Amino acid sequence: MSVRALALATIAAFAVGCAARPPASTDAGAAQTSAGDLVGTSWRLEDLSGAAALPGVETTLEFPEAGKVAGRGSCNRFFGTVEISGQSIKVGPIAATKMACVDDAANAQEKKYLEALAAAERFALDGPALLIYSTGMERPLRFVRK
Repeated sequence: MSVRALALATIAAFAVGCAARPPASTDAGAAQTSAGDLVGTSWRLEDLSGAAALPGVETTLEFPEAGKVAGRGSCNRFFGTVEISGQSIKVGPIAATKMACVDDAANAQEKKYLEALAAAERFALDGPALLIYSTGMERPLRFVRK
């Protein structure tokens, strides 16, 4: 084989190898994740798209079994369905209890939180944190394991 033919074969093999790689995550440090990484886990909201979660107000997210989601929205318990494929996540529809919130801030947080979950597009595990990215939100929801 000539030097030129060997060089072309090497370049072609390199190009095919590069094309077969999955796209890199856009989040530095975020691990590749799947539905199996979430089933059976419970999380506490730490940050709601750039705003710290209210102290003393329990806001959670649980994945009790495949295809199911539940938690506390700040005032009310909620439950619903979830579809996870690779790093893609779709939550909904969500049903919730109708308890009155103790104050307007908790009520506002719950409303924003449940809207963000309903608009969820993708997720990532970043060290000990779960990040959920939602349509219309500049920053992800950030959770820590319960």
